[in-house]
Amino acid sequence: MTRLYPSMAFTNIKKSRRTYIPYMVSCILTISIYYIICSLADNENIALLWGGNIIQSYMGFGQIIVSIFAFIFLFYINSFLLKRRRSEFGLYNILGMEKRHITKVIIFETFYTYITVMILGILCGILLDKLMYLILAKMFGGGIPIGFYISTSAISKSFGLFGIIFLLILFNSIRQIYKAKPVELLKSESTGEREPKVKWILAALGVACLGSGYYIAVTTENPVAAFAMYFVAVILVIAGTYLLFTAGSVALLKLLKKNKGYYYKTKHFISVSSMMYRMKRNAVGLANICILSTMVLVMVSATLSIYLGLDDSLDKRYPAEFSISSMADDPLNNDVSELLDKSLSKEGLKKKNEISYKDLSVSAVYEEKEDRFITDPDSYTSLSAFQTYDKLATLVFVTLDDYNRCMRTDETINSESDVLVYSNRAQLETDTINIFNTKLNVIKTLDDFMVSGNMAANISNGYFVVVKDDTVLNDIYKKNVKAYGEYSSFINYYYLTDIAGDPEENKTAIENAFNDIKTQLNDSQQSGDSPYAGFTGAIECRSVEGESFGKDLTGLFFIGIFLGLLFIMATVLIMYYKQLTEGYEDKKRFEILQNVGMSHREVKKSINSQILTVFFLPLITAGIHVAFNFPFIFRVLTLLNLFNMKLFALCTIGCFLVFTIFYIIVYKMTSRLYYRIVKK
Repeated sequence: MTRLYPSMAFTNIKKSRRTYIPYMVSCILTISIYYIICSLADNENIALLWGGNIIQSYMGFGQIIVSIFAFIFLFYINSFLLKRRRSEFGLYNILGMEKRHITKVIIFETFYTYITVMILGILCGILLDKLMYLILAKMFGGGIPIGFYISTSAISKSFGLFGIIFLLILFNSIRQIYKAKPVELLKSESTGEREPKVKWILAALGVACLGSGYYIAVTTENPVAAFAMYFVAVILVIAGTYLLFTAGSVALLKLLKKNKGYYYKTKHFISVSSMMYRMKRNAVGLANICILSTMVLVMVSATLSIYLGLDDSLDKRYPAEFSISSMADDPLNNDVSELLDKSLSKEGLKKKNEISYKDLSVSAVYEEKEDRFITDPDSYTSLSAFQTYDKLATLVFVTLDDYNRCMRTDETINSESDVLVYSNRAQLETDTINIFNTKLNVIKTLDDFMVSGNMAANISNGYFVVVKDDTVLNDIYKKNVKAYGEYSSFINYYYLTDIAGDPEENKTAIENAFNDIKTQLNDSQQSGDSPYAGFTGAIECRSVEGESFGKDLTGLFFIGIFLGLLFIMATVLIMYYKQLTEGYEDKKRFEILQNVGMSHREVKKSINSQILTVFFLPLITAGIHVAFNFPFIFRVLTLLNLFNMKLFALCTIGCFLVFTIFYIIVYKMTSRLYYRIVKK
């Protein structure tokens, strides 16, 4: 008797291969992806790459995402298998097998599946891990070691995580077997659902959730607020999607049923009636497809834009090859500039496009009701957290002489109360700047400004205000000291210069010069008796530090594409199982229709009518989600200094078109499967 259960389990898997093989393939791919992410996070060779620590930190985040995804996804796919086999378990029960015997069969089936998918998943992961490392090494400019890297830590993590998932799936299957009566199990596959009623409250709640999510996406202008509110908007849109697909789709079918001209055509009558009795299950599946499609489109388009816009982002963050920033009253500013000159001369490098200026940065929150910038921290408490994030701003004050000299312009300001303004993120919403109880009139909006790398890295909205002269600047400085204190208020000094010649040809010389400067400055800070001891500022080099910045964004692109492929796999498998389940459920119904005189052609038309009515709804809804999400994501991307909206728009449209083609191909393949099942 003990040998019977393993034999039955193996036979059951073999007989149900049409449903089991896709399930096992999905498990293998998920395990492979999880192994690769864990392996890359632990790979010492990646840690040696320039920026390798960044990609490994992203992989740590990816482990969490894939773990959550694997749990939800495999449970969801297993529910399709369980529904198909409930009648089989009921038959075993009727023929004399007790539920404890069926449980033993399920245990062996789960064990066989677990061992098979783990071995194949780990093997595929080891093979693909090498490919992923080669791609990373190419992107990050590292060497390629010979042989395979096998991570025992990744193997143990994979066996542990998926062991827990399969154990929970097993417990859930056993629970459902013990919970149901034999007759219920036997008839479960053929049991239809009652015609659902329209749940107007849920439909209205869905509209409210979706509308709220869209409203946040469209109205949130500050990138900091957009980042803070993003997950709130995502949760609202996901909730709204599920509610509208479950309650709203029923309402749509009810309306189609009331339309006699549409409903009483043969092809529409069959499809609408069929969907009406199983709408709840279909709606959840369609909502899952919609949300996964949206995740793929947003993730891939955003990370692709980041990767393609890398040079633009780099130029914004590092506007010059060398930049020195410090306090304007630091007596060592000229000495450090001379040190830069000596280090460049030693390497045979010449400067070009030199600029220097001073500014005053003031942190504030814009209060729209009073049309003023609040600088008193105690006053922030009167605003909500969202208002504080949404209206957070940094005002950078510069004199007219510095602006004209650096930008090579001849702008004029006649009054101390007049200013010129440049906005690097959201546009200024007013014609006046009310700050420190002083009203400044904006007489012109500027098209360009010498934005320092420090301000480019600042995530709040930046408003660069050109004032008449030093008198106005010093007056604002005194008021800033009063608001924030002497040790929180500084007039800053910036010096920026590029290097003549080809940056690639001069790269080694530039790196040597920068390292020489950093060494002398660091030695000065440690010894305390060097001529540069006590220097309050910092020096940056685009060729050196910009490379690390580029690795940050490249790492985001890599993990985005990686997770995008994972979600595409999930979308395909959900579509496959949905069509498979629908085909088996409709088989007997269409046999009856053929017996009463419908031809194969009429049956196929009816199938197409049913599928086309709802199957492309997830894609259309995903497109709407992405359209409303577009300005929201773009504002978040500006935090990474990506201001090229045209590039992001082209990436989004391109991703949607490619995904649509892919979606149609999958639809065609799965609809053929559906038709083959029904036609038999």
